[in-house]
Amino acid sequence: MSDLTEVEVLWLEKRIENRIRFGRVVEERKIDRHRRVLSFAPGSIFAFVRWTSNDFGTIISRIDILRAAAPGQRCSTVPYVKPGGQILLRLSGWPKVERVLQMVDAIEALGIDPADVAPDHWHHVHNRLSVNENPRPYTKARHQAWLHRQRVMR
Repeated sequence: MSDLTEVEVLWLEKRIENRIRFGRVVEERKIDRHRRVLSFAPGSIFAFVRWTSNDFGTIISRIDILRAAAPGQRCSTVPYVKPGGQILLRLSGWPKVERVLQMVDAIEALGIDPADVAPDHWHHVHNRLSVNENPRPYTKARHQAWLHRQRVMR
């Protein structure tokens, strides 16, 4: 068994779209025209977006921001993710998913890779949006503090 976390992404036009919004893929395996398996190293953070529709419109709109589990580490099961991951953020419903995607765009506009953002920030965003409150924006100062904390903790 591999130490990597595998995510199956799928695209069926106007029906299903499971995709990675951000994260550092270390391996990629093509299954067929519509499906691929992307692998992430233990401890890496990635966003997994799932969208499904039928003849009447969207039926699922969800975003999960996960940290890939290390071997032997506890993790939560998430559809299409093997063996699972540590959930930093899990929201469903297009308005909330759209807000998270906008926040990811804002972080990228600062020149910061969302995969490098402090995991606590994703917990904060999850908690605030879950109760329909506005989360604090992620700033360069917050990011510098997070990077400094990582260096000190090593």
